Amino acid sequence: MSGGVDSSVTAKLLADQDYDLSAVFMRNWDTRDESGTDSGCEWKKDWEDVQRVCRMLGIPCRMIDLSREYWTRVFEPALEMWEMGDTPNPDIWCNREVKFGALVDRIADTGTWLATGHYARKAWAKPPLDISNLFAYGRIPLRPQLRRAADRSKDQTYYLSAIPEKSLAHALFPLARHKKTEVREMATKWGLPTASREESMGICFVGEKRRFDDFISQYIRPEPGPIVDLTSGEVVGTHQGLFTFTIGQNARVKGMPRKMFVARKDRQQNTIYVVPGSTHPALYSSSIVAHRWKWIWADMPPPEIDNTKGIWATVQYRHRMYDVPCRVYRLRDDVMKIVFTSPQLSVATGQVAAIWKNDWCLGCGVISETHGVSSS
Repeated sequence: MSGGVDSSVTAKLLADQDYDLSAVFMRNWDTRDESGTDSGCEWKKDWEDVQRVCRMLGIPCRMIDLSREYWTRVFEPALEMWEMGDTPNPDIWCNREVKFGALVDRIADTGTWLATGHYARKAWAKPPLDISNLFAYGRIPLRPQLRRAADRSKDQTYYLSAIPEKSLAHALFPLARHKKTEVREMATKWGLPTASREESMGICFVGEKRRFDDFISQYIRPEPGPIVDLTSGEVVGTHQGLFTFTIGQNARVKGMPRKMFVARKDRQQNTIYVVPGSTHPALYSSSIVAHRWKWIWADMPPPEIDNTKGIWATVQYRHRMYDVPCRVYRLRDDVMKIVFTSPQLSVATGQVAAIWKNDWCLGCGVISETHGVSSS
């Protein structure tokens, strides 16, 4: 439980069924690492809300401190990517490494299931029938599939696209068929203490009251460099580090006739290139390369992935976007090339690209290259 309305309703839905239920609150960030004190910590408010809901439902709860695991498995790798000018997504790796990794390791026994308030759905299915399993198909066990939730506007399978199959098999997503509005209504009807709590936004360790630049500058030394107009080659400003901007972001360059948007980053020259307008052709990519690829069914990637035509799929490379059609080809073991059917705006290295067959999420990788509309 997180202290939010989604996990609170999840707890209530399960409490009304015949489960041997207990709640776990993960403490992932130690603010003493920043300030030397826990005064005013957001996690304390979250933990208080979890305890209030659990007291109401008669559920035992406990807090597990996973801040060390979060630091080493999620935050430090993200820092390295920001320093290189990439745009990481720590929340995806938190789900893989901490919630469905370290936490599962802490609480796991043969009968333990982990229920979360994610808007996602799990199904069970056999692998596709082909010549290699034709005669043994009846004896092949069912395997878990990660699928889209009913509320597409709140679907969170993108954030779960890296979790391992073993963890998915023991996961429950009680909100799979519910819309966010229904969840709010249920929380209000049941009088849950978190019914009116606002939805949390942004990266968990940054919080909602701080600017990202102010936070990250505590960990990454500023490296000023030029901002260059890609269309003219003219230096039009100065940045304080490649990590301060992402691709497609308004660069806030003063004195220009039009707003300038980040199109490229040059790590070797520590230069950010900008273009006029938010739909300039230089902001579009026709294909990408993703490495560190994780298939949820790790031993059974789609066989078409090695064909010359690749696999027809859809891809999502940021939260709150609808997946777009693409073809996926394997370049080598954990490296995929993804070709969009139409150019995509503001794709950044470091982002996670996840792919689907219809509503079935197959896996994801980290974008290492983007190819402009004339370079793929």
